[in-house]
Formats: sequence, C-alpha cells, structure tokens
Amino acid sequence: MSTPPDRRAFLRIGGLSVLAAGAGSAGATARPAAASTPASAGTGANGPAARASVPHAAGAAGASGARSAPGPGDWRALGAGLEGRLVRPGDAAYDRARRLFNPAYDSVRPAAVAYCANPSDVAECVTFARRTGLPLAVRSGGHSYAGWSTGTGLVVDVSPMSSVRHSSGRAIVGAGAKLVDVYDRLAADGVSIPAGTCATVGVSGLALGGGIGVVSRKYGLTCDVMESVQIVTADGRLLTCDADHDADLYWACRGGGGGNFGVAVSFGFRTHPVREVTVFFLHWPWSKAARVLRAWQAWGPSAPDALWSGMHLTHENGTDVQVVGLHLGGRADCERLLDRLTAAAGSPSRSTVDQTSYRHAMMLMAGCGSLSVAQCHLGGSLPGQTRAGRLSRDTFAATSHLAYRPLSETGIRTLVAEVSRAGDHTVLLDALGGAVGRVRPDATAFPHRAALYSVQYYAHRAGAARWARNARAAMRPHFGDHAYVNYIDAGLSGWRSAYYGPNAARLARVKAAYDPGRLFRMPQAV
Repeated sequence: MSTPPDRRAFLRIGGLSVLAAGAGSAGATARPAAASTPASAGTGANGPAARASVPHAAGAAGASGARSAPGPGDWRALGAGLEGRLVRPGDAAYDRARRLFNPAYDSVRPAAVAYCANPSDVAECVTFARRTGLPLAVRSGGHSYAGWSTGTGLVVDVSPMSSVRHSSGRAIVGAGAKLVDVYDRLAADGVSIPAGTCATVGVSGLALGGGIGVVSRKYGLTCDVMESVQIVTADGRLLTCDADHDADLYWACRGGGGGNFGVAVSFGFRTHPVREVTVFFLHWPWSKAARVLRAWQAWGPSAPDALWSGMHLTHENGTDVQVVGLHLGGRADCERLLDRLTAAAGSPSRSTVDQTSYRHAMMLMAGCGSLSVAQCHLGGSLPGQTRAGRLSRDTFAATSHLAYRPLSETGIRTLVAEVSRAGDHTVLLDALGGAVGRVRPDATAFPHRAALYSVQYYAHRAGAARWARNARAAMRPHFGDHAYVNYIDAGLSGWRSAYYGPNAARLARVKAAYDPGRLFRMPQAV
C-alpha cells in the first residue's frame, strides 16, 4: 500500500478527490467552468503548585558554576531520575528517537533523547544540561526547518505530555500534543482552537512562534488565543505565565519563537465553537498564473473573516496553479465569495467545493481525508507516533517572506518566473488580514499584523536549498526582509529584524531576565 503524500503535496494535487469517500456530508461536486497529563491537570492553570520551583536531583549549579562532561554514571543517574524515558546511543530505539521530520538531519547524533513525562522530568534535564554545559535542544513535533530541535547534546522531547482537556470554553493542551490529536479531541466537545494544517506538528512550536492557520482570519493566530503557558526556565523553575503573572515572559511566548526562553510544557487556550464548514480547491493552467495571482492577492486578504484561502504555485511533476481554502459557513455563501475571485481570475479548469464537518475539514487540510486519526501520524511506537501511522517524513528546504503590500506587475512576473525554473518546488501564499490584523504589532511578540499574506518557498530533492535561497533573493525587492520565525531559516541575514521587527529589543530583555546564562542557545536564539 502506498504512503500518503505529505500535507503540501496533498494540497498541490487537489486533495478533495478523496473527500467524497471520507466525508459524512454530500459528496464533492465539481463547479461549472465559469498520552500523559501535564502537571497543571491537578492544580489548575494558575494554582499555587504550578508556580512552585520544581525539585530536582541533578544539582543546583548556576550557568556560570563548575561544569564537567557527563560520564556513564551521570547518564544513568539522569535516566533513573526521570519518569519518562532516556534513550542513549546503543539503545534499540536510538536511531528512531533521534530523527526529526526532515531526513536531511539524520546525520545528527544526540548524546541522548529524553522523553519527558512531566515538568519535573524537564527540570531534571534542564538542570543536568546547565550543570554539565551540555548543549540542550527542545523538541515537540520535530519540524524545525533548520533542524534545531536536535543537536549533539541532550534533546528534551515533550511528546509524552500530550493530554488535551476542555472545560467551559478553555482547553488545557500538553506541549507535546500533535495538531491532529488537538483537533480530534477538541472536536469531540464541539470546540477547537485556531492552528495549522500539518498533522504531526507539535502544538508547542506552532503556538510559540505565532501560529498561522486556516481559521486565523476569523479567530486569530494560535498565540492570540493563548491565555497561559507553563514553562520550565533555565534555572529549573516551573512558571505559569499569563497576563498577570510573569507577564513579560507570557508576552514573549506569544510569537517569540520556540526554544528561546525555556521549555513549554502546557498551554491554556481560549476555544471557539465548531460547526460544518465548506472547503474548496480550484485549479488553473500555468498560463493563467499571473492573472490568478493578481486576482487572489486582491481578494484573499480582504475577504470576509470567515473565509481563509491559500494560493499555491507549483513546479513538481508539471506545473499547477491552485487556490485552496475553507469557509466557516455554508456552501452557497462560499460559492458566492468564490465567484468574486473567478470574475477576476477567470474560470478555473477544475474546481471542487463541498460542505463537511469541521473535524473532517482539518483532516483534509492535513492530507488525511481518507485516513483515520490513528493513521494520520508517523508510524512507530515512540511518543507522538502510532503503530497505525501512515504519514511519511519529508526531505525539504524552505524559507519565507511576509507580504506587507500587494505585488506589483513586475513582482508577479518575477515570482511566476522563479517557480517556472527547473526543479521540484512550490510557493505557498496564505492569506492573513481579518482578526490577525486587528491586533497591535506590540500586543504579542508576533509583529507582522499588517501583513497581507505569508509566503513560503518550499523545495524538494536536488538543488532545493539553492532554489529556495535564490527565489527569496529574487523576491526581496518586492517583499522586503520580513520573515516568519516558524519557517526558521539558518541562512537568513538580519533574522532578528526579519522575524521580530520592533519587538526584537523587548524580546532580548526578556531573554536576559529569564535565561541570563543563555542555556537555550540555538544559532538564532534571541
């Protein structure tokens, strides 16, 4: 049986072809041409226990204290002190445990991977790394574009902390929960949170970097509905941060990027009710690429908040122009909105529009429309995986822009020409505006509130990194230097300003206050 395509490939090839087989609503119709529980579970999100310092056995040496390389006895002591599992070189699970989503980083060999069952485990690992001087990497879903959720030292994996609970309009979500499970478990209670589309992304990395998703124009970014975050800081303390407690750290965790200020272990999110929605896929021939791009950028970011759309320009096994999206409403209303696009873009060569449940729409956007939730995971027995999992890893290179103004005619021609170059690559444009744009740029650490849409340059196979780098350089005169920290790019110059804009200075102050010894020191750490 063949492996399902990754989410981006699924969207590029018009994944609604599987909708009729998997949806519980009317079949798709072509339009005419015209596991574990975070510690907060027993104390409440802001209870006194949540704010206490976590005890640890590894010692209390500060960042500037004496350090010694860990020996076999140190590793044994660390493993014995964890409720979770420590995986070391030579262990049967090591070669699987060290892998990220992107096989490009398979050569990295960590000294150990710690699957942390609770915040105390995280504190043990943080203190161990601080005492020994060992590099520390933090991993939730393992999707870091730059590979910085692994390293040669100790990898702290929060996947076991994956519980999802809902009560009275609020969700408490473990930092290791994968998006497919968040959507599934919340949908059972008739609610959801605004989040992304990649099924195996961990909620932690997404939320800490902002969280652009398919209902963001209606409900905001993931960080906008984050009401609290529990985080283990560099000194081993467990803090519950919100607008009234450690407010600067709470602010920084809403868009300041994962792995900068500590290890997040749990989040409190405001939820929204769900109902049936309408999903759509429209395709045009490549000869119409410039016209469709011109029409989409005038339509998508200014559509009613209930409608989100993305545009994909693809050169992979042929060329394709696609607009994909979701409308928080009925099919007839959605088709009226789509008519405004096609009036300017021209009639699509293929189109599919259908009404379905919110939960199934999220499965479709993840490339899992014909799969069960258990199958919509990476296969395996490690935390975050399932034995029934059928999703595949993906070797890729990527970088990004944020578009603050519409592309000019020259910019449109340049982007189409870059995608037309030989290779296997896609440019994905995701509409912003709506609720995202009604938040002040300094209200959270995510600064790009005035952006019209995000731009992701995503490439596969030989020459991928070169194409992505060159395409971004070609578009820089048109888009400027803005970039999205969740599409982190190790080769990006001026990254502080690109990711954080005027919020960079405040983020640096928060970093100095909570991690003065820079324990969390990935190459683009704040």
